[in-house]
Amino acid sequence: MRFPFPFNKRFKAILCSDCFQDQGLRMDANSVGLNRKGECPHCRSQSGKKLDAQRIGQLAFRFFVHGTITRGEYGGAPMVQFNTHQETSIDVSSPLDSDARTIADAIGVGFFHYGPRLWMLGEIEPLKDLQDPSRRSLILERIVKEFPNVTFAANRQFFRLRKSPQTPDNPSEYDSPPNEHAGTGRLDVPGRPALYGSEDLEVCIHECRVTAEDEIFVATLVGKNELKFLDLTEILHEDGVTEFESLDIAMHMLFLAGSHAYTITREIAERARSVGFDGILYPSYFSLLRTGAIPFETVYGISNRRIPSLAEYEKSKLVPNLAIFGRPVETGIVKVQCINRLMINRVTYDVSFGPVRV
Repeated sequence: MRFPFPFNKRFKAILCSDCFQDQGLRMDANSVGLNRKGECPHCRSQSGKKLDAQRIGQLAFRFFVHGTITRGEYGGAPMVQFNTHQETSIDVSSPLDSDARTIADAIGVGFFHYGPRLWMLGEIEPLKDLQDPSRRSLILERIVKEFPNVTFAANRQFFRLRKSPQTPDNPSEYDSPPNEHAGTGRLDVPGRPALYGSEDLEVCIHECRVTAEDEIFVATLVGKNELKFLDLTEILHEDGVTEFESLDIAMHMLFLAGSHAYTITREIAERARSVGFDGILYPSYFSLLRTGAIPFETVYGISNRRIPSLAEYEKSKLVPNLAIFGRPVETGIVKVQCINRLMINRVTYDVSFGPVRV
């Protein structure tokens, strides 16, 4: 899922943002193009942002590949790809059809409907086993054994956000939710609450779905002693394992899925609790919005998560959340170091576009 044009230090304009008729494509071209004096060699515009071959490839990927990613219950894949070996065969409405031809002719590529490998849509054996209650237990056992444990040193800070607590300066307001709310989150069940937090304050804001009208308070918390977490954000090195058999990719998809996955993630938490972990580190559902990353990237159909040299790049896409079992503030495992009111001063959005249909 990467565009096939390496970076070239020598810039030679081929197109510009004014070459395109589709408004979304023009705006994307304006984002990736450069300000260069002179007229565009294609449309003769003096004002458009100029695009060389590398940036046209970046634009094609951004609009036609990233812009057509479709998410399923688990996983997701683009509906369109392009390369230098195929002719354009996608059917898009005018005026985007002529824009696609302009890009294809400029850099010698063809756009085509992409038939993804089925692991990208959740056809992964450990993930399928987790969805089957009769086979789930064996995978749960593998999860607590194969993923690493991470120790948070005492006094390592993290944040917990609350909207409109009754007594904002009371530390107990920042403990796990009351019993009547247990069983509504990703990792808690009735009678077994969990305190959710993150070291990334912006992710806390996303997770709490705050609005400009909310009264928001944030607590800075620390462990009184070391805390032992099962780390589900780690990328496993699974030698000899394909994407279709990967426990690592199964976990990645599971925590980027919606509430339909909660039955499974709660059982993972129960198993981790039962073997002595204080909590779990897991990828935030909002990781990709926070980092601006593209999910489930591949190189020649191989998941980036299976390529050792790309492991750090893939891990950089994820922002860890943490869940601590029980009521750690009440029991003294965690202490509230500071409480502040939180003001949201400005919100910005980094957007791109895609075709309506292909």
